[in-house]
Amino acid sequence: MSQELDLPLVAITASCLAEGWERAVVETWERGASIPTQYDREGDPPSRDVSLALAIRDPFAEPRIHRALPGGIHDLEVYRQEVVYGIHDHWIDPAAGKWQYTYHERLEAYSLPGGSTINQLDYVVAALARAPHTRRAQAVIWKCWEDAGIDDPACLQRMWFRVFGDHLVMACHMRSNDAFKACYMNMYAFTEVQKLVAERLSERLGRQIRVGQYNHMVDSFHIYGSYFEEMEAFLRTLEERSFEERTWSMAQVQPIIEEARERIAESLERERPRDA
Repeated sequence: MSQELDLPLVAITASCLAEGWERAVVETWERGASIPTQYDREGDPPSRDVSLALAIRDPFAEPRIHRALPGGIHDLEVYRQEVVYGIHDHWIDPAAGKWQYTYHERLEAYSLPGGSTINQLDYVVAALARAPHTRRAQAVIWKCWEDAGIDDPACLQRMWFRVFGDHLVMACHMRSNDAFKACYMNMYAFTEVQKLVAERLSERLGRQIRVGQYNHMVDSFHIYGSYFEEMEAFLRTLEERSFEERTWSMAQVQPIIEEARERIAESLERERPRDA
């Protein structure tokens, strides 16, 4: 006799980011187990939770942008630059009550007890350049000596890379992921890291390595009870609008992205320390 899983496992293959994110959210809503979270307020219903295995065939295929992304295009560009370029790494200062880490810092300046640091993306590129088929090219985020017990421990745990033919496949493994309010932005930025590694590897090998399949693996992929009203409104848009009406191509949002980049650059210039 089959027994229903306590935590459903959802497996999805999609053609692009927008499609994959939308289907993953809907599947979580329909199949998710009910369980409370540490962030619930009084009166919130329990979250809906699954484990997720999402494969995106081409993460840069169009339409790449889902209109229901949290925030807006400006926030999406800020987050992309935080993850890829570390534009806010200078905000890391746990002793002052500021950020405890950034993903960029953990990827390109992973600090060890004693003060040394490791650029894990450099290691990944070097490992793939030596043996593109290696299964050892990964970057880890978690620090057991720091992250256990902190207020906001890293959700992303590791990134794994491998070359198949002339395509770079990447898998991101997360312990926890807010399906409705964070996942899309996470995947968008993480695939930009995948693109960066593909570009650096292409330079090392002297041949073009293209961005390939992206896998998004999550232990707890959840919709918080406090979002249920917004989620129901989102589901109504799926009935009322076509997929084309629910998404944008990169070309459609490029003017907004360019404006966002100018505003971000101005903001960073204001934050830059001045000589006394």
